[in-house]
Amino acid sequence: MKPTPPLHDTLVRVTQRIIERSRATRATYLQTTAASKRPQRYRAGMGCANVAHAFAAMPASDKLVLHQERQPNVGIITAYNDMLSAHQPYENYPAQLRAWARELGATAQVAGGVPAMCDGVTQGCEGMELSLFSRDVIALGTAVGLTHSVYDGALLLGICDKIVPGLLIGALQFGHLPMLFVPAGPMSSGLANDEKAKVRQQHAQGLVDRATLLAAEEAAYHGPGTCTFYGTANSNQMLLEVMGLQLPGSSFVHPGTELRQALNRHAVQRVLELARAEAPQTLADIVSEKTVVNGIIGLLATGGSTNHTIHLVAMARAAGILINWDDFADLSSAIPLLTRIYPNGKADVNHFHAAGGMGFLIDQLLGAGLLHEDVQTVMGPGLHRCTQEPWIDAGQLAWRAPAQQSADEQVLRPVSRPFSPDGGIKLLQGNLGRSVVKYSAVAPEHRRVRAPALVLDSQQALLDLFKAGQLERDFVAVLRFQGPQANGMPELHKLTPVLGSLLDRGFKVALVTDGRMSGASGKVPAAIHLSPEALLDGPIAKVRDGDMVLFDCEAGLLQVEVEAEQWSARSGQRIDLGANEHGFGRELFALFRRHAGLPECGGSALFGNH
Repeated sequence: MKPTPPLHDTLVRVTQRIIERSRATRATYLQTTAASKRPQRYRAGMGCANVAHAFAAMPASDKLVLHQERQPNVGIITAYNDMLSAHQPYENYPAQLRAWARELGATAQVAGGVPAMCDGVTQGCEGMELSLFSRDVIALGTAVGLTHSVYDGALLLGICDKIVPGLLIGALQFGHLPMLFVPAGPMSSGLANDEKAKVRQQHAQGLVDRATLLAAEEAAYHGPGTCTFYGTANSNQMLLEVMGLQLPGSSFVHPGTELRQALNRHAVQRVLELARAEAPQTLADIVSEKTVVNGIIGLLATGGSTNHTIHLVAMARAAGILINWDDFADLSSAIPLLTRIYPNGKADVNHFHAAGGMGFLIDQLLGAGLLHEDVQTVMGPGLHRCTQEPWIDAGQLAWRAPAQQSADEQVLRPVSRPFSPDGGIKLLQGNLGRSVVKYSAVAPEHRRVRAPALVLDSQQALLDLFKAGQLERDFVAVLRFQGPQANGMPELHKLTPVLGSLLDRGFKVALVTDGRMSGASGKVPAAIHLSPEALLDGPIAKVRDGDMVLFDCEAGLLQVEVEAEQWSARSGQRIDLGANEHGFGRELFALFRRHAGLPECGGSALFGNH
């Protein structure tokens, strides 16, 4: 292990601020977790009828092991379906995990399944309005699965957008157990992501037909595994590694390979080792304030998905840790950008992995005092353990030190030669509220836009104007009533080809919205997650067509240029949400909004003071 350098002052200051802010809520969480711990196997002492129900369908050999109440029983939460390419490989995981547990003298059961919707399928469709809602359903489903109290540890099978955050939020309610995430890996590289984006823009302009567009999409999305761009799914995988919740180097190993199988088997071995320990290392031990800060830093250093400016807030809160956008912003000023992965560059995650991947990235940040080393991980104490690179040596899984040089500095760079001295995400503030922008993906010439507002209440309205040829000008699209309380905060990625084509024609164009953009979006300057949202009387509801809007990434400014007195006197416009509460799933979401709301995403208190 290398000597640990002094931590960067900003890292120390932000971490201490989070610890102080979270003192009461973190203490409550840890007390609750401690009260759930048992000195013996969790099924020991349960009523005979309870135990019989739990194990009735298991093989006789497993029952013999369970009756002894000495060996761990591992719960598996799976997000398998074969519609989502990233999760299709999970089909056979439960049987394999159970078999490996038996080989190691223990048992395993599928504790539950959770939904896994694909945002790529639902983009621009009604189903997208349930996307963010699904995270909370997944969290609840995870907790329901683990509620049976017969598990001594758990393996979490999930990769994509809302699924990993939901799994972790639910699992943290059982933080007294050891747990690991088990990935499945990315698909092999297909049509380059920038080429795919080019065809999308051409189709939006009517230059190519649907058959050409479909051929390009199928060449990009062509097999089992995660999509290869650096969107939310692959940002999830980066987060799990840098937070020590997943085996080192396991995120970007292809499905169906010898190394993938060896890593999956080792995940079973490792959770059993943790569960058998005299003082088991639990999920609550791993997810600390320092772990969460490491997650933010990983996101910034890689230019990861802006969706995690929402998800990480909720994931941390589930462990009693309170973070907000001020923490992201302050850390961003000190964290260098070390990767160029699409949409921040032309490379995909396979190129990143080949260039040195997570081991090189974590090692570089640790060596510069830009990550907390003194944390717990699934491999044991110390983040340096997460720099190890897995490989197959004489048919067996082995671990080696990370690469000391990037194999491709167009994709992955050392701290001494970053792509940018600051992080990939920036906070924008002004009289419109607070929002975030994926700064690293926006070309320098597009980072400052001053143009008249074009006010819209649906993404379809903008698409219709484009098709009608009415957007051949400079403008800032102000798209409102897309927040969590309004319609579930759908991703608005379908606007990217249209706005991107206008940028390419030389127009100054930007987007301001209380909705979300996909983790794959970035070319278009987009101030997203604007808080407070329009439905909660946010200032975005006061913007009128023609108001001059200043969108300045460099200065961190988002401002409507209206006299302060006039702006203060304006009332916000309203829309009838009831008109939109018809169609599949919408009645369900309307019920959820009225009775539960989505405070993790829409509560302005989480995003800092206004």
